[in-house]
Amino acid sequence: MQISPQMGGYDRAITVFSPDGRLFQVEYAREAVKRGTTAVGIKAQDGVVLLVDKHIASRLMEPESIEKIYQVDDHIGAATSGLVADARALIDRARTEAQMHQLTYGEKISMEVLAKRICDHKQTYTQFGGVRPYGTSLLLAGVDLDGVCKVFETDPSGALLGYKATAIGSKRLIVMELFESKYRDNMSMDDAIGVGLEGLHMAAEGVLNPETIEVSVVSKEDRTYRKLTRDELAPYVEGMRKRLAEEGSDDSATEASDDSATEGSDDSATEGSDDSVAEGSDDSVAEGSDDSATEGSDDGDAR
Repeated sequence: MQISPQMGGYDRAITVFSPDGRLFQVEYAREAVKRGTTAVGIKAQDGVVLLVDKHIASRLMEPESIEKIYQVDDHIGAATSGLVADARALIDRARTEAQMHQLTYGEKISMEVLAKRICDHKQTYTQFGGVRPYGTSLLLAGVDLDGVCKVFETDPSGALLGYKATAIGSKRLIVMELFESKYRDNMSMDDAIGVGLEGLHMAAEGVLNPETIEVSVVSKEDRTYRKLTRDELAPYVEGMRKRLAEEGSDDSATEASDDSATEGSDDSATEGSDDSVAEGSDDSVAEGSDDSATEGSDDGDAR
């Protein structure tokens, strides 16, 4: 009988590797992130954008009480997915790191330095006993002093990756497929918000409530974090819906033309086969009657 990893006890402590080199507690933390709401980060030509669909579970809940996007510094924002309490702890840690850097060096912390410090902190919770990994991932987005826009994704293991456009949460793969086909390096923040909303629309399976969407931007021009109000967000949502409706009508028209073309080719093939069959039968009948008449006359002459 083969012993499963759970029976072997390799998932009981964060400091124990399985025989195939896996840390099961870290993988369980990633599963917690996959169960979270979908968050999106996009780097545009003139800034960065963060979008989150908060997924209100009950109509009795106040949407404003659920916070998924946070301001870390004047030029940095963060979106979270996974355990909310763990996310708040990491956001407080990120804010502390940013303020300590400001007091020590007299300048704003860079995106890469902040992301590495957060990941170093997360990594320590995968190496010592008596603790557990953070069950959350962060999307850090901002603009550095040199005007370079950056988006980083942090993993529960402490791994760090930079992206042009990425997503975390339950529908990550669906949104990433959309970004692979529609992301452009020269897109503006307005275009990035539109693509991000389309990704959230797909993640929500077509049921997207504008009241549960949070969008934050950091402009390259002033390097200032700002969260869009509901009135500012409404035109983007309406434009996204119109664009999807137009694409849907175009697809319907294309399918209709393809169907008509297929039917036309089928009709032509049927008519052609009918004509050839009719011509063949007429010819064979005519030849048969001519042969019979000729043979009959020949027999009469011979007699």
